[in-house]
Amino acid sequence: MFKNLKDLREEKGTLVASHRGTSTGNIPCNTIAAFDIALKEGADILEMDLFKSVDGEIFVFHTGMEPSHLDRHIHIERLTAEEIKNLRLCNGDLEETFISVNKFDDVLEHFKGRAILNLDRSIKILDSVIEVVERHNMREQILLKSDPSEQSLKMVETFAPEYDYMPIFMEKDCAFDKIENMNINCVGAELVFASEDAEIAQDSYIEKLHKKGKIVWMNSLVYSSKVPLAAGHSDDISLTDDPEKGWGWLVDKGADIIQTDWTYHCVDFLKNRKR
Repeated sequence: MFKNLKDLREEKGTLVASHRGTSTGNIPCNTIAAFDIALKEGADILEMDLFKSVDGEIFVFHTGMEPSHLDRHIHIERLTAEEIKNLRLCNGDLEETFISVNKFDDVLEHFKGRAILNLDRSIKILDSVIEVVERHNMREQILLKSDPSEQSLKMVETFAPEYDYMPIFMEKDCAFDKIENMNINCVGAELVFASEDAEIAQDSYIEKLHKKGKIVWMNSLVYSSKVPLAAGHSDDISLTDDPEKGWGWLVDKGADIIQTDWTYHCVDFLKNRKR
């Protein structure tokens, strides 16, 4: 029987979410290949980005990254499904690989019963996304996250009220009380903060979430060096200086999930630290 997020946290301790899978060398991110490698490295959660083609098919790709992942200045969401299937993703040197942009259907079927899937950038097309997930009968494997805007929360309440969901709070909690009064299965929150002084980075706030039985998601990945996601307690400092300053700080702060670009090293650290 597939373990849900809370049961998995109880069993394993701090969980590791692999940001777009493990991509290096000739393996592009956000692909079945990258996700497979991340699972081999010990990931508990696979984070992926979704978009819909102009004719309504769901694919896995981070829109806006076309120049760096396809070496093309295009808007991939304006293409048909057939045109997208003919594209080939590039490696870090912008050399074309053998890997195509994966259909969401194919990703779901490949990872059925194998991992929790965090579907990022999906809130605006949530009705279509949920339709695909239900077709594969994989509701228990899905974790949804979004900004806590009224529009986004209404999408969750309307199309996915029984799905595990987390709001993404930036610096402060602006919606938790409201969410608790909605028909939303809120299992926790993703906390993003540039400074340790942020409201949501305080021990009292994190303890409050834990007392409510909620899961705390924090990020060690570095999406932009100009925008710290966890007050600088990052993959970079964990790997180039001391992992206790990065991953260790997040664990001590109360992170139940750490999202990282360096799955193997984060998992190895947590194992050695007896997470």
